[in-house]
Amino acid sequence: MIEGRNIVCFASGWSYHPTSKHHVMRGLAEHNHVVWVNWHSSRRPGLSLDDLKTMAGKLWQIQRGPRQASDNITVTTPPQLPLPSSAWARKTNACLVRRAVRGILKQLPKRPVQLWSFAPDVSDLVGCFGEELALYYCVDAFGEFPGYDRELIARLERKLIDRSDIVLTTSQPLYESKRPLHRNVRLVQHGVDHQHLSRAVTDNPIVPEDLRRLPKPVFGFVGVVGEWVDLDLLAGLARRRPDASIVMIGPTSTPRIAGLPNIHWLGARSHQDLPNYLAGFDVGLIPFRQVPLTHNANPIKLYEYLAAGVPVVSTPLPAVQPMPGSVWLASSADRTAACCSEALRHNQPRDRLRRSRLMAAEAWTARLERISQLVSDVLGSRTRPVPITPTGNPSREALLEPSLT
Repeated sequence: MIEGRNIVCFASGWSYHPTSKHHVMRGLAEHNHVVWVNWHSSRRPGLSLDDLKTMAGKLWQIQRGPRQASDNITVTTPPQLPLPSSAWARKTNACLVRRAVRGILKQLPKRPVQLWSFAPDVSDLVGCFGEELALYYCVDAFGEFPGYDRELIARLERKLIDRSDIVLTTSQPLYESKRPLHRNVRLVQHGVDHQHLSRAVTDNPIVPEDLRRLPKPVFGFVGVVGEWVDLDLLAGLARRRPDASIVMIGPTSTPRIAGLPNIHWLGARSHQDLPNYLAGFDVGLIPFRQVPLTHNANPIKLYEYLAAGVPVVSTPLPAVQPMPGSVWLASSADRTAACCSEALRHNQPRDRLRRSRLMAAEAWTARLERISQLVSDVLGSRTRPVPITPTGNPSREALLEPSLT
């Protein structure tokens, strides 16, 4: 396992619903100090209420300054100009962030530094901290998110890949798209907080009242309800199964479905309470639209549902494969309703316990062991992997830049 390092991590907001980024960094923080940098300049905000609330929150975080999320995790939100298309703004952001991070590193014990980025557009900061290694952890097709400049993100991401020592990808499509760009691209799929979520089948948790009072069966979804969620499919499922409760848990950034009394919007809930809610699910839903964003995604909720023992019905995605007795794929409302009925036949306590036990091997601890070995291999090689162009030739930047290892 990686240990004795100061790890500078660039990622989206620490305060958001726990993602793979949070799980990875919390795991690394057991033996290292993590400086989590809230990176918020990849997208130019609009004048929507959600964007205005987000900007107000960022201003409050900037004013608040660095804080300790735990003994070994420092969270900071340096000032940044959310003008990604402006070269001047990007250089200014790099200067502001560099100064903030160096100030924190000066207060930490002097140890080797590593730079890990879950953001695709931080290439200007690679090499600024004397780091022994730069790692790009690619978890999404970022240019496909609403409001992002696809061409700009692709260009900035390519610069980051060129300057990184290793690139980790979390889905097969992401791996295939990045593999031609660098000699050291690896596929490491998401893990799961198995110890926590398996409580849904081992601890007899009390299902929260707001879920317990709803009619059974419960077909549930946990996660952000964004443009990638197929609300038409959910409405069709609700009409075909008026006896069932369709439960949505998580923040919503799109208009809710109206006029269907068996769709229930419970809002965001803490990760700590998730096993209790999943214990009340009869089927876990992954109703994603089939678009480029979801084609490249590896939904962490798949692992979470299964670790909690919940059978899963999902739309067809490359990262979601059918699993007899546990995972069914459906692309229409009719088929989704039929798969939910089939899943209910595999929802006995023994089914849920078996399903959860199978996911023990997918825990984040196992993923971090693999990642640590990959990082160790890079450091032990003493030569930096040379990024290559789509034609197979070494990139000009790779030939000119000194090795970081």
